Amino acid sequence: MNQVSTPMNTLKKKTRTYRPGRIRERNREIILQAAEQEFVLHGYRGATIQGIAERAELPKSNVLYYFSNKKKIYAAMFDDILGRWNAIFSTVTVDDDPAEALASFIRTKVELARTHPTASRLFAMEIIQGAPFLMTHLRTNMREWVRGRAAVIQQWIDQGRMAPVDPVQLIFLIWSSTQHYADFQVQILMVENKAEYEKQDFDHAASFLTQIILRGCGLESPEHVPESLSA
Repeated sequence: MNQVSTPMNTLKKKTRTYRPGRIRERNREIILQAAEQEFVLHGYRGATIQGIAERAELPKSNVLYYFSNKKKIYAAMFDDILGRWNAIFSTVTVDDDPAEALASFIRTKVELARTHPTASRLFAMEIIQGAPFLMTHLRTNMREWVRGRAAVIQQWIDQGRMAPVDPVQLIFLIWSSTQHYADFQVQILMVENKAEYEKQDFDHAASFLTQIILRGCGLESPEHVPESLSA
């Protein structure tokens, strides 16, 4: 098979410095970003590989080089979204400070609502429709992830390092409250009489949610989140 071309004019000047593996990684990233836009506008049934290719500024054959069909693009897109959301909390251990770990999780999720709102809306749409394409993931990977993270939180509770809250409900609360700013953007802007969000809106939301959620866990909001725990 012929070597896959590098998409977008903005990347052409950088091609010579890319290693082959990096080129593949970058092309895959561009395809998934284009897929988010295509799926959120047209839904799964209305989206086409040709449409994704045009958004990615790639030939359709190049898209098919990475993903053999639309279903695989859709699945990979959600793997990317969920990995991005949960990465900051995935490596947390019982040895970490619960206030700093939870604050980092909350702030990172709010920032992702600002930088990747389409991803959040796509996930919400999929869940509202009964998760026809994500059911297996929810029953396996996500269930395992939540149980693992809840176990760490429970250890903090057992050690007396935070209040006795329900760990699973705490994770649900963080997910829902942070994603709200992306999923219900129109409602929020109308209520607050704004034309669009500003970064300070998300900074304020992150601080508010961090204080409220940590206070409910019997924790003080850390003044500074270490770089190792930030996005």
